[in-house]
Amino acid sequence: MSKSVHKISDESLTLKLVESVLADEINIELSQSSIDQIVKCRTYLDAKIKSSKSPIYGVTTGFGSLYKETIKDADQELLQVNLLKSHAAGVGEVVPDQIVKLMIFLKVQSLSYGYSGISLETIERLVALYNNDVIPVVYQQGSLGASGDLAPLAHMTLPLIGLGEVHYKGEKKSAEEVNQALGWEPVKLQPKEGLALLNGTQFMSAYGFFCLTKAVRLSKQSDVIAAVTVDAFEGRMDQFDSKIQKVRAFKGQEATAARIRTLLEGSELQQAERKHLQDPYSLRCIPQVHGASKDALDRVLEIFLIEINSVTDNPTIFPDEDEIISAGNFHGQPLAINLDYLCIALAELGSISERRTFKLLSGARGLPVYLIANPGLNSGFMITQYTAASVVSQNKQLCTPSSIDTIDSSNGQEDHVSMGANGATKAYQVVNNLEKILAIELFAAAQALEFRRPGKSSPMIEAFLSEYRQEVDFVEDDQVMHNDIHKSIDFLRTVVMPL
Repeated sequence: MSKSVHKISDESLTLKLVESVLADEINIELSQSSIDQIVKCRTYLDAKIKSSKSPIYGVTTGFGSLYKETIKDADQELLQVNLLKSHAAGVGEVVPDQIVKLMIFLKVQSLSYGYSGISLETIERLVALYNNDVIPVVYQQGSLGASGDLAPLAHMTLPLIGLGEVHYKGEKKSAEEVNQALGWEPVKLQPKEGLALLNGTQFMSAYGFFCLTKAVRLSKQSDVIAAVTVDAFEGRMDQFDSKIQKVRAFKGQEATAARIRTLLEGSELQQAERKHLQDPYSLRCIPQVHGASKDALDRVLEIFLIEINSVTDNPTIFPDEDEIISAGNFHGQPLAINLDYLCIALAELGSISERRTFKLLSGARGLPVYLIANPGLNSGFMITQYTAASVVSQNKQLCTPSSIDTIDSSNGQEDHVSMGANGATKAYQVVNNLEKILAIELFAAAQALEFRRPGKSSPMIEAFLSEYRQEVDFVEDDQVMHNDIHKSIDFLRTVVMPL
């Protein structure tokens, strides 16, 4: 399938565009306006370096606490190369290629505004990496989320100078080997360029957007799966009444209740008389809990969209004002706080989901205990709930905020950091955990609904479950549950939601 071409410009990036990047649907090229801005800034900086009698941080000085060290003219290019080498100190798991590619895209966008002093040759090589699917090997650990995502971005940009490793055509290879195969000479970094490449929040931003796009999908799926549980557990519809939502008018709450009403419209099972006056909170408070998470996602998205449409370099160059200003736009605090917020919002969707699973297995309301026809001889879904509880508990532990932590670095020059990168990788674990929890609820709810036959749920829910049953069968007797749980996870990754 041929890819469309997105022109990098000062037009605001959107969630839809980021989703296109994550889906690998587009190639990129620089617009003429971006090229003009890049060249203008670089030309200004070159002239300023020659004329200025004052030190320019990271150009004529060392980095961090070494800012007092003067760099000779002849060593200014070597300084930038040394920066990439020394800062490539990442450890841990390898960052998924999908996220690295988004990092490259976001770095190109940030540099294209013409405030960083990058050369056209260097940014065009980043574009070439992206379009040719040459994906640098980047490691999860190493960023403090303050001076920019230094270690991850160093690994991302090492291939520009022929160092490091890349994933190319399904194999891990040296950047030098791939550069030679493609006929690329190593980029010769000019003064300030290494700093422009490493300063920025693109690691946090890319991880955050990966999590956000998945979170938005899982939030919608949580409503659908909850609707299955409501019918399977003989839940009431009172709690979803529009009048209830109107007198506590949170946007997410109203949207959740409206979706549940639509999803269950026409359900035969809702026509049966209810012997119970109230449902447990895990059903009764679906609008309030799911809704709060929806509102949180909206807020986090708002913050992240601001970030990826911003300049997060330092120092920042203003050619029109004839100024080069050292400041702190690389500090990840806005992202760090909201990544913690995102973790909490997702963990709560998982927590209430597991509680619904627990209720389905309890033997209440005419359902067999552990959702198996012959309990005792069979343990049924007993341990699926254990698994969900284990994952929920891990998510709670992962919700310990990263953003309240800080450690002195660079001999005290960088004395307050955001730890946003840790928040980003935490969010990655939390969102993937949520997917597992919801898959288990779906597995259990679909099983429970079969015990309500010949009664039927709504046309919308029945169509959804019909698709699910093509992948996961009803459980007659004990079997290896791992397999069906993973089939359920795969189903959630590919299914088109009914609403």
